[in-house]
Amino acid sequence: MNNKFSWELFNQMPIIGIMRNISSAYTINIAHAFEQAGLTCLEVTMNSTGAEETIGSLVNTHGDKLNIGAGTVCTMNDLDRALNAGAQFIVTPIVNDDVIAACAAQKVPVFPGAYTPTEIYKAWSLGATMVKVFPATTLGTGYIREVLGPLSDISLVPTGGINLENFTGYLEAGAKAVGIGSHLFPKSILEQEDWDKLKEIYVLFTERYHTFIQSKKA
Repeated sequence: MNNKFSWELFNQMPIIGIMRNISSAYTINIAHAFEQAGLTCLEVTMNSTGAEETIGSLVNTHGDKLNIGAGTVCTMNDLDRALNAGAQFIVTPIVNDDVIAACAAQKVPVFPGAYTPTEIYKAWSLGATMVKVFPATTLGTGYIREVLGPLSDISLVPTGGINLENFTGYLEAGAKAVGIGSHLFPKSILEQEDWDKLKEIYVLFTERYHTFIQSKKA
């Protein structure tokens, strides 16, 4: 068991997989496929059934190989529950001053959700490790690029509507990472328990990321 967030793992593959309302019966197999494919960060949303148990289980089995975090942390009660479960990082959909400050004080990476430049700057100034731009689906890559013009010191993690076809575009625009939900956890594949197929999907993401990094070096 390891409760420490690893920046080495995060920087190796800056894609956060967001698990929301996924059966606990699937989570260990998901984490195994995730790790084998080279992905490194899983987020379990706190409004999922059995979230605390899922986080605890994943930290116990994969906490030294994956960063296991808690998402949809909206209140201090949510934060306490998440940290007690062993979450290694915290993600919120909103700017909650107390949650951000508490995470900063405890040196727990926190990625609060923000939308406008004012919200983004406020979250950062409160001590956010990175700021989740949410929902990103209607904003597009141009928004990320334009916000980073005046706010170039802020690390952004666009989330919402991110998929295999567009995620490197957000990284190209200057995002430090991306959050991806349903496109990493296709319902039909999970219900069929086709873990080999799931791993194939994850490999597509890692291969595309490596291709993107190599193109930047060329």
